[in-house]
Amino acid sequence: MEKIVLHGRKVVGGVVEGEALVTRETISGWGGIDVRTGKIIDVRHELAGACFAGKVLVYHGAKGSSGWSSQFHQARLNGVAPLAMVFKETTTKIALGCVVTHCPGVTDLDQDPTEVIHTGDYVRVDGDHGTVEILRRREEM
Repeated sequence: MEKIVLHGRKVVGGVVEGEALVTRETISGWGGIDVRTGKIIDVRHELAGACFAGKVLVYHGAKGSSGWSSQFHQARLNGVAPLAMVFKETTTKIALGCVVTHCPGVTDLDQDPTEVIHTGDYVRVDGDHGTVEILRRREEM
């Protein structure tokens, strides 16, 4: 596999590696996630039933009220927060979500992360340098 590195902008620093969970849809905090399990519970969402706990959440953006970030904060307190967040569109909700979950966050990448990264890919998120590297494609795992 060729090395794929996306370059963007730091939201929250830190470096982690893990499995990606990718969606092109926005995620609702209030009523969209279960803060006790880390599962997406919005039955209309393409990832309904999927769990983001301990994974690199790659998504388009947030939807809903400003309470969105408080839901991810509660998920962190319950030990089910994402490992990192990589997102296409920056909003204050998402930025605050990264801050309150204490997870690395990267945005404004030179390629659409929801197009380049696939669920199951193993990625390295370097929030300090604003990069996301695909280490292994899911087909290789």
